[in-house]
Amino acid sequence: MKKIITILLLVLFWSLPLYAGQSDVRNLRIWSAPDHVRLVFDTDSLVEHKIFTLDKPNRLVLDLKNTRLSTQLPQPESNNRFIKRLRSAERNKRDVRVVFDLNMAVKEKSFLLEPNRQYGHRLVVDLYDKKESSKRRTGPVKTARKSGNRDVVIAVDPGHGGEDPGARGKYGTYEKDVVLAIARKLVKMIDQKPGMRGVLIRDGDYYLGLRKRMLKARKHHADLFISIHADAFKDSRVRGSSVYTLSRRGASNEAAKWLAERENSADLVGGVLFEGKGKGKGEDLFTVLLDLSQTGTQQASSTAADRVFRQLKKLGKTHKKRVQQAGFMVLKSPDIPSLLVETAFISNPDEERRLKNPAHQRKVAKALLAGISDYFNYQPPPGTWLAAKQEKEAPRRHTISRGETLIAIARQYAVSLNRLRRTNELKNDTIRIGQVLQIPGG
Repeated sequence: MKKIITILLLVLFWSLPLYAGQSDVRNLRIWSAPDHVRLVFDTDSLVEHKIFTLDKPNRLVLDLKNTRLSTQLPQPESNNRFIKRLRSAERNKRDVRVVFDLNMAVKEKSFLLEPNRQYGHRLVVDLYDKKESSKRRTGPVKTARKSGNRDVVIAVDPGHGGEDPGARGKYGTYEKDVVLAIARKLVKMIDQKPGMRGVLIRDGDYYLGLRKRMLKARKHHADLFISIHADAFKDSRVRGSSVYTLSRRGASNEAAKWLAERENSADLVGGVLFEGKGKGKGEDLFTVLLDLSQTGTQQASSTAADRVFRQLKKLGKTHKKRVQQAGFMVLKSPDIPSLLVETAFISNPDEERRLKNPAHQRKVAKALLAGISDYFNYQPPPGTWLAAKQEKEAPRRHTISRGETLIAIARQYAVSLNRLRRTNELKNDTIRIGQVLQIPGG
């Protein structure tokens, strides 16, 4: 008996070096986006890997060194554009090889992610159509706007997505899900307005980099970019909506700075900060050109944000009394007025419940639409249907004479007093002799 125990102990002792220090693959998640498929391997430590493709037939091979599988890898869904199936096998008693049988030739990209608030170590593999990737390299983004009485285009961007879920509420609600629901409702409402067209930047549960969101808005010649989020804070009592515009000089307060840093860190999920070491000269030049070209855009962003904020105030409590500023990466398009809306604090249980409610989601979308419409009615881009409509209504001008009052002028031109105030951005009914008022049509 002692001899048997001794042999077993020796076998165990000899096998310890075999598994000591091995990484463990605990799970695989597959996310399908319109232009790529993302595979995320959850591991208990950093994994050394090698990846390459084979043809005839098309395959992708992923070798994981000093690694073992502690779970059965899931198969992709039948409608997966890139992957037919996947299989795995042990190699050299220490390594694992995963083979993906593909539907087409792919361009692969892989990188490692460090642990964050929700996940541990991860190995990420992105697959792109090889033919489409070549086309994108040779085809520049065209930013020229269409001529004629075109629709104004509003790019609606639901924050986060896929591997980047955003904030999470007490009852398990993810930010990425509720903001997508609100964004879809908003785009549907926009499309029902004459002279307006909505573009959904993310229409599914997948990761999309911050710069890609900006580029997609430019590709669609957007006249306004609105990014929708749901805030979170360590104190669950904090509540209310907020509207942000880009700040180059620093955040308007410490909370805004913290929020911008958290939102900008979403690009860590895309491996952006793991592919290079620090900024290069090209990025420094880009920043300088961005500063020079953004002055007019920021002014328009501020006007649009003010109009949206006014409507959100009607819907309920706002977190601050005015529009805030912070350095959000997603708002840095040099030629598109951009704003970011934090619809509520998902960390507040009451607001989390409302955010999940489709009726409340419609109310939020309706408030956003009212602000957007107000902005474009006040400042329609040249060459749009809304601008042509405004010109057709022939806005008139009236020069104030002695003894005139604002209410008398409104009656004279058969327009409402509120509309006359709003058109001329008057805070009260005080007017002065010689002042020129713009009279809204109809």
